[in-house]
Amino acid sequence: MSAADNISTILSSGIRLTVPLAFAACGEYLAERAGTMNISLEAMMLGAAFGSVATASATGSATAGLVAGVLIGLLIGLVHGNLAHRLEVNTFVVGLVLNALVLGLTSYLITISSFDSHQVSQVSVPWLRDIPLIGHPLFVERWPVYLLLLVVPLTWWLVERSRWGLELRAVGEQPQAADVTGIRVNLRRRQALLWCGALAGLGGAYLAVGEVGSFNQNMTAGRGYIVIAAVIFGAWRLGRTLLGCVLFGLADAMRLALPALGLTMNSQLLVVAPYLLALVAMLVFTTRNREPKSLGQPFVRGST
Repeated sequence: MSAADNISTILSSGIRLTVPLAFAACGEYLAERAGTMNISLEAMMLGAAFGSVATASATGSATAGLVAGVLIGLLIGLVHGNLAHRLEVNTFVVGLVLNALVLGLTSYLITISSFDSHQVSQVSVPWLRDIPLIGHPLFVERWPVYLLLLVVPLTWWLVERSRWGLELRAVGEQPQAADVTGIRVNLRRRQALLWCGALAGLGGAYLAVGEVGSFNQNMTAGRGYIVIAAVIFGAWRLGRTLLGCVLFGLADAMRLALPALGLTMNSQLLVVAPYLLALVAMLVFTTRNREPKSLGQPFVRGST
């Protein structure tokens, strides 16, 4: 293979690995702007991956599997929101418990289940696919990839231009002041968690029925935590957050591609590279103090 072919192959792999991160990142970005640190992102993605494969196998439709993944993400977001905001359980504890619960449940269910393989169809864009180097990576993809062209600007508009987004940002920065003006702080935060759940579910479902066509134990392998690192890396700005997802996706693609290209490196180092990049990003960018002022802080009416 020529150098151009090698680069195109790495780009193709990088884009496929970036897509589930990008879907989940749009949701996590919105949730964190509302002041909610959604640790249960991993549970949303993993549960959606399992549910999408099970639904696709039962119905014979990968598209139905995608829809099921979104619904499972919504369900986990609903559970998290009600436990953290109605029952006032610590949101970090809720997230960690949900992650452990979904990991254990899916690990058990996959051992007693057998699913048929289904994948969503691939779209090839005429003429554009023939562009050298980037044509095949960008314009020969599974059709859910192109939903990002809708999801990304919609998420930005919701946060930055809509009245709902203005209220969302207010509860993330100054929840007490927002409450005084009549904004229902915890309701807005629960709504943000639902948006996050839907998109994280779509990301997990895409990973399962978009790229792999099956489910493996612990399939997401910490991608939810990488997405949280990407939001921090992006300093709570959507464009920078997505850039972080691209960097993590390309790092993972290099891990897979280098041995195939005949380049020998320590295998453990290659496996840990994307997670090491995420850790470095968190250490560097959390010092900039750009996070929403009430991020991760519970809201109790009348507190100071």
